[in-house]
Amino acid sequence: MTSKSQSIRTFVKSVRRQLDISQEDLARELGVSLATVNRWENGQVQPSKLARAQLDAFCAKMAEQGKLRLP
Repeated sequence: MTSKSQSIRTFVKSVRRQLDISQEDLARELGVSLATVNRWENGQVQPSKLARAQLDAFCAKMAEQGKLRLP
């Protein structure tokens, strides 16, 4: 496992914990499958460019609403 996959893994888990949402809820918000979010968190795959953009936009929106604290 690379450090990049570890950072995505940690980031996705952190976002979910801060928002108190399930993998399924995050998947629904991003328009991806539950299996996809699970694979990200397990470090099996990296988000595609589109999925990463969706994740970044979702996080920015949640941070703007004061629901998420980004590092």
